[in-house]
Amino acid sequence: MKKQEIKWLSAHAANWLGAIKEGRRPHAVLLLGPAGTGKRALASWMSKRQLLTRDPTSVPEYPFDAFHHADLRWIRPLEDKHTIGVDQIRQLGADLSLTSYEGRGKVAIIEPADVMTANAANSLLKSLEEPAGDTLIILIADRVGKLPATIFSRCQRLNVNCPPLHEGDAWLNAYQFSDRWPEALHRAAGAPILAITTLEQLAETDVMITEFAGVAERSALPLAVAGRWAKYDPAFVLDWLCGQIIYCIHRAFGNPTPGAEGLISDSVLTRIDTRNLFCYLDMVNRLRSQAVGSFNVQLTFESLLIDWAQGLQTVNQSGREPVAGLSFMNGHRK
Repeated sequence: MKKQEIKWLSAHAANWLGAIKEGRRPHAVLLLGPAGTGKRALASWMSKRQLLTRDPTSVPEYPFDAFHHADLRWIRPLEDKHTIGVDQIRQLGADLSLTSYEGRGKVAIIEPADVMTANAANSLLKSLEEPAGDTLIILIADRVGKLPATIFSRCQRLNVNCPPLHEGDAWLNAYQFSDRWPEALHRAAGAPILAITTLEQLAETDVMITEFAGVAERSALPLAVAGRWAKYDPAFVLDWLCGQIIYCIHRAFGNPTPGAEGLISDSVLTRIDTRNLFCYLDMVNRLRSQAVGSFNVQLTFESLLIDWAQGLQTVNQSGREPVAGLSFMNGHRK
């Protein structure tokens, strides 16, 4: 497929090139922002700028190719793990201490950095404090709740935000025409690259929105719906659920999201305690920040949907967990 410039990253790219030219490129950078805004494409582009003698493109492109180079280390959770462990970071430190193969320094990309264990994050501090040679360390985080302050303080932070909706829609239509981009973009919380995946999942989310409304209206059973949702990717379900709750908050407080009318009916909103929507959102966001393997997926969805069926009347005001007879933090019934 033809590559397309990620235009909303142009300012970041220009600033990075300027920093290189002026000799003020940082040795460590933390790319922050929602999923689907192009952080991984930007990280790959930065690594090419560091390691290649020929000039790559002036702006990151989509889709981006996973860049491979003798002086590049791309650190992700191992195939059977949900976290980045201390042994991976220790090995990275050893690799970065070696002489560059091609004499242009070394680059490490760590993603998602927010799933590093506490010991892994502590081990990384030495590399951040005492970078070997012309080293560049790029950390990518969709969620920053678990990143320690010591990591933040040792990196230059770049916020990679969503473009305005009209720009995102125009970019998506240039990539591939569809009359459902506005809907996909809304469900992706304005992130254009995430909207590409979301478009492919619209058939699933069409069913999910009907079931979510059905649970509130008591025409669908929470346990049955939870069983079906447990077959999907948990991160996809939780991200989607977060967007639905945010939409409900906007509707409940008189600020509906343009172009998203009709996703949640007025009859649903009248059945729920809108005062507890923020507690409910906090619970979902807590789950989104956890590694998937740290909780029982089906019991978690059952707990969340039981509270939704009860109109959020029993949601703990502290926002720690639903009071619906289930503990989603450990997957056991109380």
